[in-house]
Amino acid sequence: MGKNFLKFEYLLLFAVFTIATCGLVYELVAGTLASYLLGDSVKQFSFIIGVYLFSMGIGSYFSKFLTKNMLNTFVEIEILIGLIGGLSSVILFLLFESVYSFQFILYFLVFVTGCLVGLEIPLLMNILKDKVEFRDLVSNVFTFDYIGALLASILFPLILVPKLGIMGTSLFFGMINVSIAIALCFLLKNELKKVHFLKTKAIASFLILLATFIFSDRILSFSEGKLYGENIIYTNTTPYQRIVLTHNKSDYRLYLNNNLQFSSADEYRYHEALVHPALSMAKNVSNVLVLGGGDGLAVREILKYQAVKKITLVDLDEGMTRMFKTNTILTGFNNNSLNNPKVTVYNKDAYIWAKNCSEKFDVVIIDFPDPSNYSLGKLYSLNFYATVQKLMNPDAVAVIQTTSPYFAPKSFWCINKTVAQVFPQVDAYHAYVPSFGEWGFTIAINGFGTTFNTVNRKVNGLRFYNYRFDTFNYFSQDMISKDIEINRLDNQILVRYFDEEWGKLQ
Repeated sequence: MGKNFLKFEYLLLFAVFTIATCGLVYELVAGTLASYLLGDSVKQFSFIIGVYLFSMGIGSYFSKFLTKNMLNTFVEIEILIGLIGGLSSVILFLLFESVYSFQFILYFLVFVTGCLVGLEIPLLMNILKDKVEFRDLVSNVFTFDYIGALLASILFPLILVPKLGIMGTSLFFGMINVSIAIALCFLLKNELKKVHFLKTKAIASFLILLATFIFSDRILSFSEGKLYGENIIYTNTTPYQRIVLTHNKSDYRLYLNNNLQFSSADEYRYHEALVHPALSMAKNVSNVLVLGGGDGLAVREILKYQAVKKITLVDLDEGMTRMFKTNTILTGFNNNSLNNPKVTVYNKDAYIWAKNCSEKFDVVIIDFPDPSNYSLGKLYSLNFYATVQKLMNPDAVAVIQTTSPYFAPKSFWCINKTVAQVFPQVDAYHAYVPSFGEWGFTIAINGFGTTFNTVNRKVNGLRFYNYRFDTFNYFSQDMISKDIEINRLDNQILVRYFDEEWGKLQ
């Protein structure tokens, strides 16, 4: 009897471990999906965590009303969590483009999953309360619960998302949940009522999840085809983002987390405007730093100047730079620039790398994604620009992509004003890129030995930039915004401006 009871107890405690692991994975899947599809990862994760914890509290409250057939109820809930949590990413991907109230469905699924997880722990404690001393029961249950949560938080970014993807991860852990239910049906068959019915439900649920897992790539391709409305020719999920390359007639488009990164039809306008003003006016260009720009398109433009001897590119995502080094379509766009012997690539966090770098540069090209969240917002902060200035030689030139002055004027002028706190000469300019509309840049000179209208060098063959800087820095009244704050690390006002302005367009 004692051995059987110990087996019973440890089996249920192992179930607690899997509940915690799977529950947190479903939460992380929902948060990641929300940030991929809706943007602003900090806000989305904050809302998801809040809803999930709240719903766990609701589930815990209602667990006191489950007083009959508690072991059977526990197994039933385990099956439900596996099905709902496992299929949640599939449902969200399929419905994103076709359902208006997508956010309601997202938070509803998180709420239901949280309620079911919240039911399980108190229910399990009620099952064991007469068989285990209360002190040991509480400590054991919460120990296994927290260990499971730690395991999930480590595995999710390092192994699960890179190897299985978001959809595959949720389906895999759904199968783990249901597998525990199946194991309980077989190992505790004498304790359960209507055990054959439970087994049938559990096995059927497992087979549904398994079939969906097998066809998950096709489902994902179908859902992304609806999302982008173009032929998807390449996808990759890295620890930092979802990369999708589409093709429509002669136009290739790259999307990062559902946001258009470039269109092959007009990216030359953006990259010529980003690179050539700085390279043409800088006193020297032998040593160039590129922060961001993992697609190598800015590097392609820099390499047009023979005076450039060395280019250092710092981009966080190794998956991104590797793709643009090896994919034959993409190396055709960047002229194989990332494999050029002049180029050295570091896959590092630019914020940390810049603080630790002691090298000096003649030109700095900053091509980060828009400041849609706080982790990106720090790369547009006063502190970061002060760090960048320390890496620059006297009269070196820096240029920063600064989002759209038409769609987001507060964000644009916030960046410009922040840069102006650090550098002695700062100006702003913009260019029309059909895929994006009016797009803006901030340019800064680290000294007074040159001016914004100086042209020290030119290259032939440009399709857009005409070396007349003064034709790019006129702003109409609808692109001006005043009374803007500086973006500091401790306020991140830029992220709030950006969310407010671009949120109106969604």
